[in-house]
Order: sequence, then structure tokens, then C-alpha cells
Amino acid sequence: MKWFKSILISAALCLAGGAVHADQLCGDTGVWVQTLGSGGPEIDDRQGGPSFLVWNDGKAKLLVDTGPGASVAFDKAEADFTDLAAIAFTHLHVDHSADFPAFIKGSYFLDRKDPLIVLGPDSNNPSYPDTETFVERLIGPEGAFAYLQDFLTYKSSGGYRVRARNVPSTGKRRWARFGNEDVKLAAIPVNHGPVPALAWRADIGGKSVVFTGDFNNLKNVMPEFAKNADALIVNHAIPENARGNQRELHVLPSQIGRIAQQANARMLLLAHRMNRTRGKESISRGHIEENYDGYVIFANDMECWGL
Repeated sequence: MKWFKSILISAALCLAGGAVHADQLCGDTGVWVQTLGSGGPEIDDRQGGPSFLVWNDGKAKLLVDTGPGASVAFDKAEADFTDLAAIAFTHLHVDHSADFPAFIKGSYFLDRKDPLIVLGPDSNNPSYPDTETFVERLIGPEGAFAYLQDFLTYKSSGGYRVRARNVPSTGKRRWARFGNEDVKLAAIPVNHGPVPALAWRADIGGKSVVFTGDFNNLKNVMPEFAKNADALIVNHAIPENARGNQRELHVLPSQIGRIAQQANARMLLLAHRMNRTRGKESISRGHIEENYDGYVIFANDMECWGL
């Protein structure tokens, strides 16, 4: 009767005001998570690249990843760039970061005054720059978009300064060195093959939201990090029968279920959905629900969920 359980869960969320469809906006009160892009790196899936907003009382406070199309979706969501406390990158693959310079250029026409904190993984892999170097290579004096270099200085033509910070992407230590009156952030290193990568936890408005990013659950670090999360956003990039390199980079549906159950997560949101997992939702759900008895949601672009 798994299908019946799924129907009951969907109905309960809708009655609670948790589900907002793609052509609607998030609520004006409380904490909401919006999927700006629910796809991956493919260009034939009709979905935006990975990107998420966390809202509190009608204001978008945190942007996690800036995949292709994120800046357009941000506009459609009617989010205000001046409200953002930070941008946090899980890692710097193209499908998670490509729209970053579009946000910086677009913000020139706004009235932001506060510094923009940009957080992401450090690196000792020459194929993957650390976050500070990544930002410098895009909008620094020698960058691809060098005309935006003054955004890194106090003379910024945009009226605010971009401040990039590296966060440790190796080891087991929890990083928690960013917080203000709106949101507190924590991060831990996760394994995504050779790619420096992080999971993020945002505590905001009395709620906790965890973004795993791409990871393979090596050493099973996620359950403790995501303990009692109100929303656990996991990238669902591979099916249960995946083999080889796919499993070295990503987590299986059965593992997702175990992680969510061990973490006691109230809601599980599956994002970064790829063609190899689309159309197999019932199969993936079955593997997840063998271990997890909470809400399971397959994300689509622009959907917003109240916590």
C-alpha cells in the first residue's frame, strides 16, 4: 500500500499549505524551500541546473548553488537580491555554479549595500579551484569577466562588495563560522569522487534545512549532520541499479532512505533529477520507503515547500 501512503502524504502537505506549484510563489510567513532548478548537467531534460532558495517571512535569505538558469528562475520567483545573506556552493561543477557571474552582473542594477558572502569548498586538486580562486577567475582583474572586478573592492560600482570564503572540504570537522540575525550556516566535507564538495545546513526561523549536494555517502557522515532536519534535500542522480563511476559520485535511493531515517528528517526532497532517474520515481520511492517513513517529494523547477 505504498502508493496509498504517497497519496495521503501529498494530500496532507497540500492541506497544510506546504505545496506551491510551479506557477505560484512561496508563502509570506514562515520558512520555505524553493527549487529554482531541479535538473543536473544535461541539456535535454527541460529542467534548470541545481539551485535552491531558502525563504523566511517572505524574503529570500540563502541561495544554494547557481546552476544554469538560476538567475532567470530567481527573477521568476520574485526574490530580491538585496535580501540575500549569502550564496553557498556545494561544489563548483558547471551545473552547480555557471550562473554566478550572471547574478553579479544583474545586481548592478539593484540597490544592494551589504557585502555578499560567497561560501564554498577549498581545494588541493588543480583541476578544481577553491572558491576564492573560482570567484577571482570569473570576476577578478585577470578573470573571464574582468570588467566586474570592482565588485571585489570597496569601490564597487554595484554598491556592495563580494567576499568569497573557502570552507574546508576534507576531514570530518564541522565548519560553522557564518551566522547573522537571519540565518546560521554549517558545513561538512562530503565525498564526490575527486571533486571538493560540501553539505550545508541552514538554521533559520526556527527550522533546519540540509542540502547534501552531490555525494556518495562514504563514511556515512550525513545522518548526524542532518539530525532532526525539517527538510533534507538530497541529489537523486542515479537509480538503484547504477554501477561503476556513477556510484563513486552519487548516493543510491536505498542509501537515501537510510540516511533520512537515521537523521530523523521530517521531509525528504529529491533534486538534481537526471534522465536516468526520471520516469523511475515509483521504483526509487520503493527503495527509499523500505527504510524511511517520512514525506518523500520529487522536486521540479520553481516548486516551493513550506516547513
